[in-house]
Amino acid sequence: MKTLDWAGLSADERAAALARPPSNSSEERIAAVQRILAQVRADGDTALRALTRRFDNVELDSIEVGAAEFDAAEAGLDPALRAAMIEAKSRLDAWHRAGAPTEFEIDTAPGVRCGRVLRAIDTVGLYVPAGSAPLPSTALMLGVPSQIAGCREVVVCTPPRPDGSADPAVLVAARLCGVRRVFKIGGAQAIAAMAFGTESIPRCDKLFGPGNAWVMLAKSQVTALPDGPAIDMPAGPSEVLVIADAGANPAFIAADLLAQAEHGPDSQVVFVTDSAAQVAAVEAEVRAQVARLPREAIATKALDFARLIVVPTLDEAFAISNAYGPEHLIVQLREPRAWLPKITCAGSIFLGDYAPESLGDYCSGTNHVLPTGGAARAWSGVSVASFQRSISVQQVSREGLRAIGPCAVTMARAESLEAHAQAVVQRLEASA
Repeated sequence: MKTLDWAGLSADERAAALARPPSNSSEERIAAVQRILAQVRADGDTALRALTRRFDNVELDSIEVGAAEFDAAEAGLDPALRAAMIEAKSRLDAWHRAGAPTEFEIDTAPGVRCGRVLRAIDTVGLYVPAGSAPLPSTALMLGVPSQIAGCREVVVCTPPRPDGSADPAVLVAARLCGVRRVFKIGGAQAIAAMAFGTESIPRCDKLFGPGNAWVMLAKSQVTALPDGPAIDMPAGPSEVLVIADAGANPAFIAADLLAQAEHGPDSQVVFVTDSAAQVAAVEAEVRAQVARLPREAIATKALDFARLIVVPTLDEAFAISNAYGPEHLIVQLREPRAWLPKITCAGSIFLGDYAPESLGDYCSGTNHVLPTGGAARAWSGVSVASFQRSISVQQVSREGLRAIGPCAVTMARAESLEAHAQAVVQRLEASA
């Protein structure tokens, strides 16, 4: 970890301090992903089986999870885990329903009725990672809002286990959200399958979900194609920025930093404080706590990119956070809510000493599929709106046309678009 005195840094040094870890998107990897996409597009299920043998060392009997495997997963799952997932789903459902967009209509002029209708995206594909750590929580985070939105068809792709089965917890989470079609395919080949469609996997209109560098590259490549699907957001390695004052508990801060560091060696953790003494205490806690983690090696690698920043004032801390645009922002201050208006850019915010990011990952109710890499400056986390189309509607009477038609004619002719003007003029003359 590197400790930095922000006041003493030049502009270039400050930019370097907030830089993300080096990308895994090498030219070789980009080309390899392109080959995988082309192979799946050309050969469908045959390519999926071959790529699964190559990358996962698994010979699939069936690409799709059958009813018997769903039932076995349900029967064999730890009851405590199932109960926890049901509890988490209830909060997710409540939060997403409260924040879901609504239809409306207003009269913008006499005889001019304008509104918005909402229509669910027809077919969506959800990617649920299941590599070194299967993520049934992601199945919930994506399944709940897709269910509320009312998508006609929802499919899940998740990597197979060594025995060719899907992770049971992922299957149970999917079933809790009403998802019945799960495919045992992972990596870039899963993204290709959902983007283009195969004999088994339907072509999807929009793709969702986090993943490794291969998955992220595949998502960015398929959405750039003329006939490619939309994607939820740019996303990459996990990250957290913690702002704390001298009154915060250094053990809590260290635990929050390590909770992100253990995701992967390319995760980034940033700590910003106005207390130099707090930095020293947090460093000591990180060293003590990381040694006790099962994923110590992974977290230790991620800490190579960690930044501990001392600022003159907390105002400066929030300016740094807004410039960085963190996926997760934890505010461990004595009056955290008073600082909320200062925050303009973050994927998800956690206020107070007792709001660890882990709660947002699992069960507070908010969504954990969030923009990373600074994308929070323009993108938002997954919500019900992510699974819907918002369509404007207008109905105009003769009275309405006479009221606003001349405005349209004037503006159309100012833009030298006479055909636009005539579409209005001819109706005005006919209704005179």
